[in-house]
Amino acid sequence: MQIGKVPNSLLRELVINKNKKVNGRVLLSAGVGEDFGVIDFGDECCIVSGDPVTGAVKQAGKVAVHVACNDIATCGVAPVAILTTLLLPPGATEAELGALADEIADAADSLGVCVIGGHTEVTDAVNRIVISVTAIGAARRGAYITTGGAKTGDSLIMTKSAGIEGAAIIALERGDDLDRRFGPGLAERARLLSDELSVVKEGVIAGAYGAHAMHDVTEGGVYGAAWEMAEASDRGIIINKGDIHILDETREICAYYKIDAYRLISSGSMLIATGDPDGLMDILTKSGIAASRIAIFTENPDERLIYGGNTYEKLGQPEPDELYKVIGR
Repeated sequence: MQIGKVPNSLLRELVINKNKKVNGRVLLSAGVGEDFGVIDFGDECCIVSGDPVTGAVKQAGKVAVHVACNDIATCGVAPVAILTTLLLPPGATEAELGALADEIADAADSLGVCVIGGHTEVTDAVNRIVISVTAIGAARRGAYITTGGAKTGDSLIMTKSAGIEGAAIIALERGDDLDRRFGPGLAERARLLSDELSVVKEGVIAGAYGAHAMHDVTEGGVYGAAWEMAEASDRGIIINKGDIHILDETREICAYYKIDAYRLISSGSMLIATGDPDGLMDILTKSGIAASRIAIFTENPDERLIYGGNTYEKLGQPEPDELYKVIGR
């Protein structure tokens, strides 16, 4: 198999459908595109999600916290706590561990999230630091949003821009290379995108506004996340490529490394399905969050297309993220 997230077809066949045990307290279980699980606790539900970080080395602790907490935000509520699993290779230093813990604590503090536990060990099973974060939130029963709630005719809103996380990671890991090509400035601007990785604010706003579905943009980029939303919702989707915002620094980095910004990992951007795009975008804009309408959901699940201005192309299943074409070279 290729490096990166396992394809959805294999997830269905080999992973997701293996667990047949029914538990009445589980209200939402594993599914393609779903960002979290939901457990019934009476009037309230526990929202749980977990994510690893393997592509980033620099600022990996910060990235890991935001990626996991973003999954909770897709249900329309803020995370409250996280657990961290840290696997360090032999030779890792106490200073590296301390710096990693500081990154995690700072990111958690910025979100008002408590680190309540986890596990830390040195193991020869890894050759670089691997971080897995489990995030926990709470919602009123029946008041949470899922990835699969998009309705026919809904507009798809994208916050911020495409490729945020990917551009930041590449600038952190390949800054010297970018400085040689572009001179000082571009890599530094891209590195600062690591401060834009959270979608908790827009998730809470959209949840309160009554969004039908949400999905944060991770591996596979905007195109991958849009396909997963359509798949989870059993809907078609038509994307207007020209409406997807890409920052100049992201565009330059992608052109230099010959990678596709629309298929580049982008924590920091949220996709939101809504029947009232103008109202939601107005609120997001007034809250300081850039937002654009990039697609519409259709009735036919076989109709998943990208409109490029003159022609249509098929929106296929997510492929291995473009980041892996750069990191590891």
